[in-house]
Amino acid sequence: MPTTTSLPPVGYIGLGIMGRPMAGHLLRAGYPLTVYNRTRAKAEPLVAEGAKLADSPKAVAEASEFIFTNVTDSPDLESVILGEPAAAAAHCSHKSAVIDGVRPGSIVIDNSTVAPATAKKIADALAKKDVFFLDAPVTGGEKGAIEATLAIMVGGDENAFQRALPLLQKMGKTILHMGPSGNGQMTKAINQILGALHLVAMAEAFALAQAAGLDLEKTRQIVASGAAGSWMLSNLAPRAFAGDFRPGFKAGLQNKDLRIALEAAAELGLDLPATRLARADFQRLVDMGCADEGTQAIVKTRWKR
Repeated sequence: MPTTTSLPPVGYIGLGIMGRPMAGHLLRAGYPLTVYNRTRAKAEPLVAEGAKLADSPKAVAEASEFIFTNVTDSPDLESVILGEPAAAAAHCSHKSAVIDGVRPGSIVIDNSTVAPATAKKIADALAKKDVFFLDAPVTGGEKGAIEATLAIMVGGDENAFQRALPLLQKMGKTILHMGPSGNGQMTKAINQILGALHLVAMAEAFALAQAAGLDLEKTRQIVASGAAGSWMLSNLAPRAFAGDFRPGFKAGLQNKDLRIALEAAAELGLDLPATRLARADFQRLVDMGCADEGTQAIVKTRWKR
């Protein structure tokens, strides 16, 4: 690992499938790194590489100029950053959140997928402490996180984005400023709609191929080479064919993201019927007990095994 000491101190909160490799890129680029995760064991590989382990999000903020977060849902993020009660899990006790330790001029960068309204709420709260907030969700799955090829869509202050860009470039390949707070999350909602619909289309099309007795892999190869091709078809269909449902991105999280997209659309007065159908399929998959499997498990709602 580089020994450069002139780089600003960085914190990373949330070291799951995506967060741990993303934080690792920062550490190996030479940034002094402080980490926190509810499950301590998930932080230990980074600590072994030289990261410091904090005992709370507040402690991460106190030690860092740039504070990254990567958690499950909107209530979790509010709990970690603002210290508010979370419906999903109590990440933080009283006065142990990021806002309790962050210094003026710092930048909080969220890589989670949450509601656009949540991003705006947090940005407003941190602004009262002269702290910048960037909603910077990512796409590209575990593979993209490991290989630092993620696409990162960022909402928030333009100058804060420029300050954070060198760090984001250690994690991703395509990084765009999408406008004010909330726009990063709105862009991610659009991404998740497209990804989910592609997955449902894959499951349904190959249910027909299976029923007709076609060779699934040959069928995939030929249709993927033409206008029907997609990332899902190229990357996830072969895993589904092989019965490999290990998660690069969990089906339960995709279900949650579609809920966020539908709520955002409703706030804008839009009805998205195809998205509602995709959400119903992913909810069915969750109800089948497959929430922790990869999104390619959507084929289980269509295929015969």
